[in-house]
Order: sequence, then structure tokens, then C-alpha cells
Amino acid sequence: MPPWSDGDYVARLYDQAVPVPGPTVEQLGAAAREAGAYVAIGLNELAGGTPYNTLLYLAPDGSLAGRHRKLMPTGGERTIWGFGDGATLDVVHTPFGVVGGLICRENYMPLARAAMYAKNVSVYLAPTWDNSDTWISTLRHIAKEGRVYVVGVSPVLRGSDVPADLRGGHYGGDDDWMSRGLATIVAPSGDILAGPIAEEERILSADIDPGEVLRQRRQFDPVGHYARADVFTLTVNTREQHPVRFDAGGP
Repeated sequence: MPPWSDGDYVARLYDQAVPVPGPTVEQLGAAAREAGAYVAIGLNELAGGTPYNTLLYLAPDGSLAGRHRKLMPTGGERTIWGFGDGATLDVVHTPFGVVGGLICRENYMPLARAAMYAKNVSVYLAPTWDNSDTWISTLRHIAKEGRVYVVGVSPVLRGSDVPADLRGGHYGGDDDWMSRGLATIVAPSGDILAGPIAEEERILSADIDPGEVLRQRRQFDPVGHYARADVFTLTVNTREQHPVRFDAGGP
């Protein structure tokens, strides 16, 4: 819809957005604790008057383990969602490796990927809305480039799944796939371990070997022995950005 003519929809999104931390995050933490699992989940985070496209991490004890706000909203998203900053390039250290990820088209940002590799990510999460077959090639490239396990996931959603009052006449019918899923798990070699699963609701799983990451990086470590710091360097600003700062000093 044209900007500023989407008020009813945006008001509903604001109403359903989630403060972090907050009661909804506590509920998610309780579910993670009950399952004894690490959980990564996407949500609309509301901070002040601005929503963010956020990837949230929860630990098996139910605690909030990390948060990543999408750095660059894509296209018309910029009229709704705020911009994340380097302070939320979070990773989570687990017994099976370092987990981290980027959201949707952030995965096409070479410097953002390099920052994640430099954080020693070994399990790389790539949630998206991308429905194209080329997305699978992107997941395989990231796995081979970073020598990481890649978990690609996106919604499985038909037009008929959307409440009628939100369709706006644009969607409808069981075959009207708004998002096909394409869940895929890729090994650090770039080989597909599971999936892709399209147009079907399924739980996708695969066994991983943390040692395989090191074996692959012996051949190619993008931020280690295969980097040329004398030629290329990347500076990442990880300070939390605030437009207003209160200084208690002075007379």
C-alpha cells in the first residue's frame, strides 16, 4: 500500500509488537526452559514508538541470551521498521558451537556476513521471506564461504491463511503461496544436509559435527589464514546508538 494509507494495518502491527524484555519474552523463555532447548525466534520488537524486525535468542534456562535487530529494512519496510545497530550483532555460545544469524536480505550484505564470521559463528541462521529458488544457492554459498552450518527457514503461508480483514483483496486460494517455506540445512562444505522443503509444513532436522567446521576452515578461513589484513580491513561499530544522550556531569 502507498505510505501513510496503511494506518489500520500498522496500528494492528504496533498493537501486536513485543517489548524486549517483557511478558511475551518471559512466556517464550518458559517454553524454552520446559523444552530444555536453545530457541531462536523472529518477532516484531517495539521500543518506544518504533518497531524492529528482531531475531531473539533464548537459552535452555529460559533467559534472554541475545537479540539481533535487522540492520537495513528492505524497500517499503523502511516506512515502518527502524534500523538496527552494531550493538545487536549478537551471537550465542552453546555446547555445540557459536550460533548467530542475519535476517532476510541482510544475508546479501558481504560486510555483515564478514562480521558474523569474525564472531566465530559456526551455526549460522538465515530466516527470510525470499521465495526464489536462488535463495538455496545463497544458503550454500554462505556455508561454503564462512565454513559454517547454515539453517535457512521462512514462513509456509498461503493467502487463505491470512485473516480475511487483512487480505485487502490481494490474496486468496489454497494455491496462492505467499511464502513457500524452502527450509534447508547446509553443511560447512556447502552440501545440503536436509531440505529444501517447499509448500509443506514439516520439522526439518539434521545432525551436526562441530569438528567439521574446523576441518573445513583448515582449507579456508575467511577471517583467519585466508584473510589479508594488510590489504583489507573491516571496522564494525558495536556501540549502541542513541539520538539523545543525558550527561550527568558538569556544574
